[in-house]
Amino acid sequence: MLKVLIIGASSGIGLQTVKLGLEAGYEIRAFARSAMQIDLTHTRLEKVNGDARSKKDIADALSDIDAVIQTLGVPFNLKLFTGPIDLFSRSTEILLPAMHDAGVNRLIALTGFGAGSSKSSIGTLQRVGFELIFGRAYRDKDKQEEMIKTSKLNWTIVRPGVLTNKKTTLGYKVLDNPEEWRNGVISRMQVAHYLINQVESTDQIKSEPVLIG
Repeated sequence: MLKVLIIGASSGIGLQTVKLGLEAGYEIRAFARSAMQIDLTHTRLEKVNGDARSKKDIADALSDIDAVIQTLGVPFNLKLFTGPIDLFSRSTEILLPAMHDAGVNRLIALTGFGAGSSKSSIGTLQRVGFELIFGRAYRDKDKQEEMIKTSKLNWTIVRPGVLTNKKTTLGYKVLDNPEEWRNGVISRMQVAHYLINQVESTDQIKSEPVLIG
């Protein structure tokens, strides 16, 4: 039975990934600053409070882990506009060498449409608003993606479009070809479904798909 570490597991896509991971039969270590507040109990669920920017917390969390799913996010508040935001790059800078030291090779990392090489696929009319609202966070995600791509891990970078709370895992599209990349809506549950399905899949290793509904 594989054991999966989910970083950022207490809410949103991270929490949905915890639930679907348990349904898939994995042992799940749910890591977040408020992990003990997760309202879920299961014999294969371990809740671990910790900070993704703490070397010790991450090193401890990687013990006996087979794969890592990184689902960090920042709240929608004034800091999005005023910055600085460095959660994504700082946590990844700690995670990558820690995974190497622990012998954990599989990383599935959640970023978003508009990060990294997908930025050029944002429409001209969308770009001004996107930069105004998400620019600081996504510049940090750019750094995060670059770190991952230059690592020696078996990585997959996952970029969902606009997120909704629709309760379905069906009907989403995985856009692998950069010429097809475009924005769209997709539910958090659909994204979680894709993330957990990558734990044992080798089809998307060293790939950076965009997900839309």
